[in-house]
Formats: sequence, structure tokens, C-alpha cells
Amino acid sequence: MKVFVITKDAAQPIYGAVLQKLSELGIGQCDSMGDCDVVITIGGDGTILNAGKEAAAFRRPLLGINTGRLGFMATLEKDELAQLERLKSGEYTTSGRMLLEVNVRGDCFTALNEVVLHRGTESTLPDFAVHRGGVEVMRLRADGVIVSTPTGSTAYSLSAGGPIIEPELACFLVTALSPHTLFNRPMVFSPDADLSVNADGVFVTIDGRDITRLGSGEGEGVVITKSQHRLDLLDIDGNGFFDSIHDKLMKPLK
Repeated sequence: MKVFVITKDAAQPIYGAVLQKLSELGIGQCDSMGDCDVVITIGGDGTILNAGKEAAAFRRPLLGINTGRLGFMATLEKDELAQLERLKSGEYTTSGRMLLEVNVRGDCFTALNEVVLHRGTESTLPDFAVHRGGVEVMRLRADGVIVSTPTGSTAYSLSAGGPIIEPELACFLVTALSPHTLFNRPMVFSPDADLSVNADGVFVTIDGRDITRLGSGEGEGVVITKSQHRLDLLDIDGNGFFDSIHDKLMKPLK
């Protein structure tokens, strides 16, 4: 077995400890993601978000070692490195995660957590229109609209009042950001849906990265569909999704 290790900071002690443990187990390292059997990230959820889309494109499973505050997608904590032996023995489970394909002005992007259209620092509330297959299903005035995967349901969407969805499900979740209405609720769509979100002069952010600003008065929008790729996250510590819900979301953050 060979792994490709990605770290946010190669100077941190945990990086050396991981390399030493892998060496003790006889697990080799690769210089590129395309040549490895497993991708290992050392960091927080942001590190997984950045590496996960590339790992999905290469069809390589990913194991996250958490050194951040929350690390909800990481399944191994930095004090649990002894469990890396399960990686070699095959004592782990795999969680398949749906990704989104986002078309913005003809350019395609991939999202693991969510796509957010928002007003940024502008004072005027934009009007948003959400269509499914050309049929309007939502029109509202709000700070923004979040379209997330089940994985992203525990991220920004959760903070905006969206539901928690089991990550192995395939569906779209649409959650409004501070809607100026009494009756708006999150909506869940099937994975074969093609969603479009239109608004004037709003910013488009994908997995926390600003992409562009849509034109003002031009009726621009984004088209969102299910990606042909999926990310396989490895769990080697035996704690499932609802264990993480309890330990990382229902207790005070460390």
C-alpha cells in the first residue's frame, strides 16, 4: 500500500509523527495523488475540502486526520495515530459522499459542501429564484441561498437552520440565508434534479472560496447538478456519523 499525504503545515509535529507511524507499518508514500492507494490529509475540514475533490476525480479514498477545531469530516484525531495500523489491515469502513457540479457562465466547478449565492457587503437584499427542471420552486428576498450536499448539511446550511442529512444519501438541500419572510423553509431535492439559482449582482462562493460576482440586471445565475464523481471517506476509528454528531456538534467546541 502507498499513500499520498497532504498537510497544511509540514512543520507541525503531527506531520512527522504520521510519517514515522506509516514507516513503522511499512506503508510507502507517493509523490502524486494519481499513483497512490489512499490519500491522507492532516488538518481540518478545509484541508479535506481542498483535497477531496481531486481525490474524487482520481477515484482515490481519503482519510482525514484532524488537527483543527471541529474536523467533522475527519475520522481520526491526532492522538489516535496507533489506529493507522487498521489502514494496512483493511479494518475500516467507507462512506461515499455525493459532490455537486456547478456551472457558472460556462465554467464548471465541483463542490463537496455547498454553493452559496449571497449579497456580500451590499446593503440591498437581492431577489432569488430557484428552478428545478425549468419550473420555479422558490422565490424569495434574502441575504443568500445555500445549495448543499448531505455532507454540507452539517456546515453552513446547519448554521442557517437547515436539517442534518445522513451523508451517504444523494440529494440536494436548499437553505435560505436570513429570508425576509415568515414562511420559508429548507427544501430537499432528488439527485437527478437540475437546479438553477438566479439573482442579480450577487457573489458566488463554492466550498468557502469566492468564485465570481454575477452581473447586475442581467438575470444571471448558476446551474447545479449531481457530479459524476464521488468522494470515499475512510473511517478507521469505528465512530460513525451520529457519533460525530454527538461528540462534535452537541458538545462545546474544543
